[in-house]
Amino acid sequence: MAATVANWIAYAQARGDSVEAGVASEAALVRAQDYIAHHYLNRTARTVPEEVQDNATYEAAKLELATPGFFSKTYTPDQQKVLTKVDGIEWTVRGEASGAEAATPVSTKIEGMMYPYIGHKTGIMVI
Repeated sequence: MAATVANWIAYAQARGDSVEAGVASEAALVRAQDYIAHHYLNRTARTVPEEVQDNATYEAAKLELATPGFFSKTYTPDQQKVLTKVDGIEWTVRGEASGAEAATPVSTKIEGMMYPYIGHKTGIMVI
């Protein structure tokens, strides 16, 4: 991938965001590249255009810069829940609460970027 901090700064500025060059930004970009490579690119049979890879990486880097380790968090099945009742505050667990399957955070924006290349059979749980 050709994602760079300089290109990330330009990408962010075009969207009204701010990214500054520095060690924290470089580290966030590396973590984001790892996430995109390991979470998406290794599961696609189609070639993902470099621009899509880079843009997805910049979106992931934005989250990693704001919260270092954002994509390293895992959620156990009992943590995967949905608010189903407001007045009485009630949560419903998604999936099998007693299972061992864990999920990781997912960006719906990145999901949208990568969807044409990995489709709906990704096995990704959006939290």
